[in-house]
Amino acid sequence: MVLSQSTYKEYRCSRNAPLNCDLLQQTVQQVPGAKFCLECGFPTTLSEKAEIRGTRGTYRVLKLLGTRGMGRLYQASLIGDNSPYVLKEYLLPNRAFNKEETRQRKDAFVRVAGLAPADGKNQDFRLVSSWEAVADEQGERCYLVTKGNVEASPTLSKYLAEKGAMSGLQVRSVLNQVLQTLQFLHTQKFRFPSGQVQQGIAHGNLNLESLLILESNQQFFVYVCDIWLWERLFDPPGPRLEEPPQQQDLAALGQVAFYLLAGSTSEPETGIALSPKNPEHWPPVEPKLKEFLMRLAGFEMPFETAEAARTELFKLPGEEQTVIAPGSTEPEKKQKINWKTFLLLALIILFLIAGFIFILWPQIDRLFPKPVPVDTRLPSFTDVSGVPEGKFKYAAEREGTWNYLLQGKPISDQPLRELLTSPRARVELEYMPLISPDITALSAPVDAVRLLKTDFAITSLTEGLSDELESKMVAYDGLIVYVAFSKKPQNLPGVLNGKLSIEQLRALYTGQITNWKQLGGPDLPVKIYAPTEPEAVRLFEKRVLGDNAQQIATFKSLATFLPTRETQQRILPEFDDGRAGIISFSTLVKAFDQCSGYPLALTEQDKAPVQALVQTDPRHDGEPINPNVNLCAKAYRLDIEVFSQQRYPLSFPLAVVYPKDNSQAPAGVKFAELLTTREGQGYLSKLGIVPLPLAIK
Repeated sequence: MVLSQSTYKEYRCSRNAPLNCDLLQQTVQQVPGAKFCLECGFPTTLSEKAEIRGTRGTYRVLKLLGTRGMGRLYQASLIGDNSPYVLKEYLLPNRAFNKEETRQRKDAFVRVAGLAPADGKNQDFRLVSSWEAVADEQGERCYLVTKGNVEASPTLSKYLAEKGAMSGLQVRSVLNQVLQTLQFLHTQKFRFPSGQVQQGIAHGNLNLESLLILESNQQFFVYVCDIWLWERLFDPPGPRLEEPPQQQDLAALGQVAFYLLAGSTSEPETGIALSPKNPEHWPPVEPKLKEFLMRLAGFEMPFETAEAARTELFKLPGEEQTVIAPGSTEPEKKQKINWKTFLLLALIILFLIAGFIFILWPQIDRLFPKPVPVDTRLPSFTDVSGVPEGKFKYAAEREGTWNYLLQGKPISDQPLRELLTSPRARVELEYMPLISPDITALSAPVDAVRLLKTDFAITSLTEGLSDELESKMVAYDGLIVYVAFSKKPQNLPGVLNGKLSIEQLRALYTGQITNWKQLGGPDLPVKIYAPTEPEAVRLFEKRVLGDNAQQIATFKSLATFLPTRETQQRILPEFDDGRAGIISFSTLVKAFDQCSGYPLALTEQDKAPVQALVQTDPRHDGEPINPNVNLCAKAYRLDIEVFSQQRYPLSFPLAVVYPKDNSQAPAGVKFAELLTTREGQGYLSKLGIVPLPLAIK
């Protein structure tokens, strides 16, 4: 976009470019710290090392990159973070906007500048996503912050100026990528920073300036930026504009593709704007592609949706079928491939690769180290934006994992319950521990959310949620199966080799195995115990007993149901005194910080046994625990990988469940965001539950 004189008519810029004219730069150089251009009074650029305070930290300006659309771009860094950031600075100069207009637009900017899929999935459709939107409380500037360097990439306008026209094949690649982005933008449900959710959004500002091109290894990728919804907030006051229709995006893309083929937006000699309606303005092009672009631009049988246009794009003939220009020679015919020779060479290469793998496999971890995880989480609770103010109710099972976690003290003497609300003075959370009378049929906390009696719930029972509810995972939980960790020579962990199959576990809990000698152990009767947590028992019934009604009935008639702490107090004396060998199970948090019961590795079908705990001893760091490890020394930790990769047979999610109803305050979504910050995940892991894995670089 080239700013016209009327863009900021109150400022008489002699260069007709108030955002980046050379006189503006001269002012900054001649008068360090100057806020306004000496000629026209327009706000100057930010100085190097200027600091912008946002909700996620403080950004330091490194250098001016240039202008694009309605703003200026700066390379920046987040203090305490080495990752690159780009700031786009928008202006609300006081001659063009009065105080009320400035306030309204700042408020709107913070509410709408940034999109995220409402389902929480991180989907990359080459739509530049903002890191945060910052409004200067005192000044006349707003900032859109993006993480990474995508925003610093050249626009298609700059590409045309430097490299000229694209080939038909390149234009088709641009069309394919941008149509895919538009299809995503037009059809998905998005959540704004304010928490508001909207189904489908028009870009509304598609042009050569709002499309960025990244070139890498003879390929290019086109990213879409500068959406109308916030870009137009900084237009000088005038008639209120309605959100443009989605079909306008298709027409704008058709115009962009035409310019890319032509290599310019206007005739070089006359300056007359090029138009696809003028046959003389078209370069030589494959007829079907020209017909497609005319439809896309809205001149002939316009496409109704981006999906329909992209489907039609795939039907176009390949570039090799393009009409041969007069005077050029016909391409040589491709030689037929000798398939027997090709197959023989392929087999030889495969044998060589297999040989190399066999030789190098023992050193594979050293030669090819695992990718380094990247911590992209928000640092702390205070960095979560858009948290609604007020009083909110939430529920969980009275004897469930969350009820136990709330009482835990991850730091000093402060329980998690206090830590969750301390950063938000105007947010009050009322916790309601509920009991499910028949959790097999209905979870009381989940049903309370469905009936809008509470704002959200925390539960492990997320399967089969009604269409009215959504869930967001915040950690991994699981069931630990344990037996007495005795020092006697023929102890159960030793004779079982520290493991048990799911089939054996099922046989124990349905009375098919009644004495430990049936599994190669001592001649001791089996006593089966179970915890009193309804969620843990329900998940055991599903995962181990397969929801078989007869097996569940047998289990309930045979098992002794006791709180986990009481079972842990009984388990050693019963075994050491030769009375019985108790086996029980519990959730991670209640089995983690104890050493009377040994957590058994579990096997499923023909798979290798999987242990939930790994050692922290430097000599065996990361190796699964075994019956010879001294659990009382607490030199172990939960194995995050076996849970995140879903290899541990009895793992399950701990999630926040909230209503889909957009009219409700987004309390559940924001609570989940708190728990998935670096601070929140740190608290959960200290209390004995598995945090979510970091992304891989």
